[in-house]
Amino acid sequence: MTIIEVFGYLGALIIGVVLGLIGGGGSILTVPILVYLLASNPITATAYSLFVVGTSSLVGAIQNIKKGLVDFKTAIVFAIPAFIAVYGTRKFLLPLIPDSLGFWNSYEITKNIGIMIFFALIMLLASIAMIRDKKHHKENTTQHINYNYPLIIIEGIVVGIVTGIVGAGGGFLIIPALVMLAKLPMKKAVATSLFIIAIKSLIGFIGDVENLDINWPFLLSFTSLAIVGIFIGIWLTNYIAGNKLKKSFGWFVLLMGCYILYKELAL
Repeated sequence: MTIIEVFGYLGALIIGVVLGLIGGGGSILTVPILVYLLASNPITATAYSLFVVGTSSLVGAIQNIKKGLVDFKTAIVFAIPAFIAVYGTRKFLLPLIPDSLGFWNSYEITKNIGIMIFFALIMLLASIAMIRDKKHHKENTTQHINYNYPLIIIEGIVVGIVTGIVGAGGGFLIIPALVMLAKLPMKKAVATSLFIIAIKSLIGFIGDVENLDINWPFLLSFTSLAIVGIFIGIWLTNYIAGNKLKKSFGWFVLLMGCYILYKELAL
């Protein structure tokens, strides 16, 4: 095992630690780690990321279910269109994307480069959401809530497609949607988001099983390290403020997104 591969497996641990500390964000690192440190093909990396993200999120979701924090009604309304979208994207849409997307000057934009550029743009959006870290108003528990189900369904489809393409959980899109459209309290939004991410990511991965040769020993070992990291992260929450870490991590993700754009587009 090379030094770079060691850093790749260490990255799996870091992914879990970040997820355990701030409840999201760590999955955005999975694809870059798999592509740049462990030399995975971007298509394969996004597939593996779905499994890693889904399994890791499931661990957190189970803990939240035990605490009664998951809003199953909202999760079902949001998740069903997201399930369909992410499965359809992995099973049917990605195989239809041509290997060559065109040329920029004399530089060919291949399918793999296109996916990494799109992923970098998603990273930039996620980093901005983490850096801004808007304060949410206190919820009025006595006020009647009118759920905007059509918009929740549309948001579910959009998140499903994005998840299917880049292999990230999409928590930075799901949580604001649950707070603003479903009017969930922040703690319930985070808990419900983890549940949605877990199920839709694993269902999306099923769409890859028939299209790709899965290296199960590698994938299970990488995922196991991420799960260990989650428990370390949960333990560290007793000593580290998650909100402060979230903003710092946002700046790191911003730099990573810029680096990927530079690396993929540099002539």
